[in-house]
Amino acid sequence: MSTSNNSTNSAWGGRFSEATDAFVQRFTASVQFDQRMYAQDIQGSIAHATMLAKVGVLTEAERDAIIQGLGEIKADIEAGKFEWSVALEDVHMNIESVLTQKIGITGKKLHTGRSRNDQVATDIRLYLRDEIDAISAELTRLQQGLTELAEREADTIMPGFTHLQTAQPVTFGHHLLAWNEMLERDYARLQDCRKRVNIMPLGAAALAGTTYPIDRAYTAQLLGFDAPTENSLDSVSDRDFAIEFASAGSLIMMHLSRFSEELVLWTSSQFNFINLPDRFCTGSSIMPQKKNPDVPELVRGKSGRVFGHLMSLLTLMKGQPLAYNKDNQEDKEPIFDVVDTLRGSLRAFADMVPAITPKKDIMREAAIRGFSTATDLADYLVRKGVPFRDSHEIVGKSVAYGVKTGKDLGQMSLEELRQFSDVINDDVFKVLTLEGSVAARNHLGGTAPAQVRAAAQRAKAKLAQR
Repeated sequence: MSTSNNSTNSAWGGRFSEATDAFVQRFTASVQFDQRMYAQDIQGSIAHATMLAKVGVLTEAERDAIIQGLGEIKADIEAGKFEWSVALEDVHMNIESVLTQKIGITGKKLHTGRSRNDQVATDIRLYLRDEIDAISAELTRLQQGLTELAEREADTIMPGFTHLQTAQPVTFGHHLLAWNEMLERDYARLQDCRKRVNIMPLGAAALAGTTYPIDRAYTAQLLGFDAPTENSLDSVSDRDFAIEFASAGSLIMMHLSRFSEELVLWTSSQFNFINLPDRFCTGSSIMPQKKNPDVPELVRGKSGRVFGHLMSLLTLMKGQPLAYNKDNQEDKEPIFDVVDTLRGSLRAFADMVPAITPKKDIMREAAIRGFSTATDLADYLVRKGVPFRDSHEIVGKSVAYGVKTGKDLGQMSLEELRQFSDVINDDVFKVLTLEGSVAARNHLGGTAPAQVRAAAQRAKAKLAQR
């Protein structure tokens, strides 16, 4: 059976005639998880106090006492000396309560002209802004590793796939740059999301603004926001920016999951295309020969939790009337886990990708084995005046012959090829080799080694400008 506390929360207990039930107190508290925003909460409070002094609501001495006290609290938290209290509900009241203990009644003046509603909305935006910058840095580091590896492997031939069937030869560098294109879009989405995160709700107070002569533009400037929000009701209840961040994060994880799937396939004995260093793999407790690609597998699995958090946030918001509701306390844990999962997954990939070693001979043999130059033969016939549909049939018969004889198209003799069409001459072998096939795609976006090197250089130059 639950019991009640001896006192109510001093931040709001004046209205209440009995103490909060002990279970309800624990159930409704958020300090267990929102304390990770302590730095942003203190940052916002320092700016708020500075603004209040500027407009004359606080004296300069009061401002200085508040700032000094908050600095000491930050140091105590980072030194592990700060005692968090569930009775004080959240990070905001924990810090304010200790501040008042330190500097007396002046600490109680800090909350003038603001509410926890606009305070938490500001903290989340400051927190997400910092995390977007950190995630963007990891994303950039991964892209740098990808583009370096792509440039080194511009001539390494491997099969390109559709339907997971050998389609046409490509270069390993070209394949890697496809992942860079996805990550480049991910980076752009994060930067675009950051613009909407970087708007300041502080000053909206509980929902209607405040009667104090606050200077919101000045506070926004102090905190590095692009501008204050325009509507106080929306300011305290908006979580679109968090949903957008989770959406951008879901796309990043979807791309990493696709990349992971290929790495898992490529390290299997059936493909055996690449080697991952031992430090990114684990073994089996029973099968001593196993080398498991645990990092890609785990990242592939972690994508699901980020997708789930996106749905959680959408569901959280879909039924809320204006303005702030307690439901919004449930926004933080999904956001925090999206951040942690993104940062961990990107760090793992940024460390791992530059260490990938392709097994070039095996990749090349796989490209030969799958009749990957069949389209090149069809294009050759078309250039000789054969209608495409007829050339398609001719090549299909050539491939059937190759399956029967165990020969790739480039391994057949001229006589063998001419039995399917007499327009075929010696020059056909220029397009039937793997090198000839990839070199022929010498246009922007193509797999020709020269194009891959040029694309890698452009990508590296773009990354260097960030």
